Amino acid sequence: MANLKLYNSISRQIEVFKTLTPHFAGIYICGPTVYAEPHLGHVRGPVVFDLLHRLLKYEGYKVRFVRNITDVGHLLNDADDGDDKIALKARLENLEPMEIAHLYTESYQDMLRNLYVLPASIEPRASGHIIEQIEMISQLLDLKMAYEINGSVYFDVKNYAKDNDYGVLSGRVLDDLIAGAGNEARQLNSQEDKRNAADFALWKKASKEHIMQWSSPWGKGFPGWHIECSAMSHKYLGAQFDIHGGGLDLLFPHHECEIAQSTSCFGTNPAKYWLHHNMVTINGQKMAKSLNNGITVKALFSGIHPLLEKAYQGDVLRFFILQAHYRSTLDFSNDALQAAEKGLKRLYTTIDSIANLPISDADTANFQSSYSDFYNAIFDDMNTPIAIAALFDIVKKINLVKEGTLLITKNSQDELAKAVIVMLNDILGLYRSKNENSDNESELMNVILGLRESVRSQKNYALSDEIRDSLKNIGYEIKDGKNGAEIIKI
Repeated sequence: MANLKLYNSISRQIEVFKTLTPHFAGIYICGPTVYAEPHLGHVRGPVVFDLLHRLLKYEGYKVRFVRNITDVGHLLNDADDGDDKIALKARLENLEPMEIAHLYTESYQDMLRNLYVLPASIEPRASGHIIEQIEMISQLLDLKMAYEINGSVYFDVKNYAKDNDYGVLSGRVLDDLIAGAGNEARQLNSQEDKRNAADFALWKKASKEHIMQWSSPWGKGFPGWHIECSAMSHKYLGAQFDIHGGGLDLLFPHHECEIAQSTSCFGTNPAKYWLHHNMVTINGQKMAKSLNNGITVKALFSGIHPLLEKAYQGDVLRFFILQAHYRSTLDFSNDALQAAEKGLKRLYTTIDSIANLPISDADTANFQSSYSDFYNAIFDDMNTPIAIAALFDIVKKINLVKEGTLLITKNSQDELAKAVIVMLNDILGLYRSKNENSDNESELMNVILGLRESVRSQKNYALSDEIRDSLKNIGYEIKDGKNGAEIIKI
C-alpha cells in the first residue's frame, strides 16, 4: 500500500503524510456560517474532507475530526465592519439570532446526511466558546501582539511580522497589504481605530442596537471571525495538530490570521498540513447574486430550479464532486450531473451483478492491477478522477467476464465483491445496493415540499391544498411554520 501523500498549501508541494502522534490524526475543518440555506458552493468541502476522513480511518488511524459552526462574529464581506451575517438575517426575519443559527445548522446537517458525510467527532459552535476566545485575546494583549482601543481589540500585524512571516501561507507581502488596505481605509471611518489598515479585529465593541454581544474585560462586544477557529482548534486538538482544511477562499485572510494568532500564543503554526479545495463554478461562471445563478442544495434534491431538469440524489452529487480533483475548479451544469448519474448507475448495476458472474477453474481477468491503480491514485493527493477511472476499468473487466472473454474463479469473485465495496463504500462513500430503497423517505419529502413551494409561489393554492390533502390521506401532514414547512407522520 502506498503512503498517503497530500498537497500542503504552506510548503506548496506534495508531501508524505505523517502524523504528529502515531496512530492518531487530528483534523480541524472550517465549517459554515449558518445564516442561509446551504448552496452548491457548500457541498465540495464536506465531501473532500469526508474522503480524507475515510482514508485515514481505512488506514487504521484514530481520527478526531473537528468541524466548527460559525454562529457569531462573521461580518458582511468578511471584513471588520458592518453587520454580523446572522444578526442581520435575524432582523430581516424578525427572529432571534440563535433561531437563525439553529434553523440553518439543521439544514446543513441534512445536507451532510444526504451526501453520506461521516459525523464529526466534535462540532463546536463559536457562541459556545466565548470564554476561550476572550482568554486567548487577553493572552495576545499580554504578549503585546494586540492592542485595545475604544472597546475593540485588534491584532498588531506589524509587531507580529518583526519576528514572523505574515504571509507564510498566502504568499502575501505585508507592505503591499498595508498600502492596499490603507487606500480603502481612508473611505471607512470605522477603520481609524486601527494602528495599521492590515490589522484585524479580535474583539469588536458592540453598539447598543447590536443583537449579539457578550461581556468582556473591554466592555460589551463580540469576537472577530478569525479568533474563534484558533480558540476552538486549540481547545480540542492542542497547540499543533495534523491537518487544517478549508476552501481556497479562506486561505487569506482567515487562515493566515489563524496562523498569526496561534503562533503568537502557542509558539507554533497550529497545523502541520494545510489543505485547500478549489471553488465551484456554474456553467463556467462564478456563483454570484448578480448573475442569479446560485443553487441551494434543497433545490438540487428537489429539482425545482431553472438550471435543473430533474431532482438528483445525494450520492449522484457526491459522485459528481469526486470526478474532479479537489484542487481543480469544479464546473457544475445540469448535463454534468446527468452524466454523473448515468456513470454511477453503471457502477451500481455492474457491482450488483458480481454475485451472478460465471465461475471458472481458471483466472484471466487480473483485477489486481485495477485495485493497485485505484489505491495508488487515491493515496496520491486524493486523485479521485484516476481512482474512478480504475473502478470503470473493473466494470469493463466484469462485463468481459459476463461475456466469457475473461475467466474468474470463486475465490477471485469473493475477493472482487469485497474489494469494490471497500473502494466505493468505505473510501469513496458511495454505493447503495439494489436491495436498498434508493428513493428514501427524506429525499422524497424534499421533492414534495419543493413542488408545493413552487405551486404556492405561482399562487396555485388549489393544487397546493391538493398536495397537502393527498399526503394526509396516506398518513403525513405538512406543517407550515415561520422557519419553513416540514412533513411529519401522523
